[in-house]
Amino acid sequence: MIKIDLITGFLGSGKTTFIRNYVKHITKKGQRVAIIENDYGAINVDRLLLQDVTGEDVDVEMIVSCPDPETHRRRYKTKLISMAMLGYDRVIIEPSGIYDVDEFFDVLYESPIDSRYEAGNVITIVDSRLEEDLSESSDYMLCSQIAPAGTVVFSKSQLASTEEIDHVKAHIQKALTRFHCKRELTDKDFLIKDWSTLTDGDYDRLLSCGYHQSSFVKMQVTHGDTYQSLFFMNLDITKEELQQKAAALLTDPSCGHVIRIKGFICAGSSPEDTEGSTGITWYEYNATAKEQTLTPIPVGQKVLIVIGEALDAEKVKAYFPNAEFKGEIR
Repeated sequence: MIKIDLITGFLGSGKTTFIRNYVKHITKKGQRVAIIENDYGAINVDRLLLQDVTGEDVDVEMIVSCPDPETHRRRYKTKLISMAMLGYDRVIIEPSGIYDVDEFFDVLYESPIDSRYEAGNVITIVDSRLEEDLSESSDYMLCSQIAPAGTVVFSKSQLASTEEIDHVKAHIQKALTRFHCKRELTDKDFLIKDWSTLTDGDYDRLLSCGYHQSSFVKMQVTHGDTYQSLFFMNLDITKEELQQKAAALLTDPSCGHVIRIKGFICAGSSPEDTEGSTGITWYEYNATAKEQTLTPIPVGQKVLIVIGEALDAEKVKAYFPNAEFKGEIR
């Protein structure tokens, strides 16, 4: 039986970064791994970010989601069936940050998936500085991702104070209670460390953390109705301009509630980019209300995605007038 893990978490929590480290630990044990990216749109930003772990022992596949749940479920099941024949020891599912975990378990109980796969671990990534004022829909997504988690891993904990971390823990418990989940989290349910200091023992713990079966009141949350993703291509912009525009966009209520901006830009070489390298010009970009990051990477694509609730596409487009607006991702 092939072990299958779900690495989930809300928008911008750091799932892809965690998976890169998690997969490196698994392959050190001599196992072959497949990562299934489950996201919206034909260009998957997170898939590009996994280039450096892809190789003989690691494969990255993608499922393009769609508004119809049955069509998406069929695509997901078909992908698992085809990958079961390729000799992987473990499959890792990375869904979008807008995902109901029930689908993960429901498909595993269907034939012929149930004869080839077994649930391994559910690991939920939570930003140590999670926004306090989340909408009901976002609190529901948080509840649905935390309730089955074998371990809740805090990201960026080195940047958060003890008080901030305690507030996030309290918010998590409040979200579970809000949707009548009876699970009570304790310290052993959390892994809160600077990721650069995680040991083999920490990863071994995660590899055997399992999952919980917890019930809660269901709420219909869909991409496109509750959340929107606006897709821009061929944006030519400097790093400084992007940071300024994003800071304004993330705090502009006329645009709706912008939760995350992610993508890639090609901002040109500079002395600090080329020193000791071959001239990296691509940058991975991530922004939330808490922080913005620009990270040099070897290969990218001129794409920017704005994700949020009740977005006004025309107002958002005004921030990037020179980009090609490709519409809403569904």
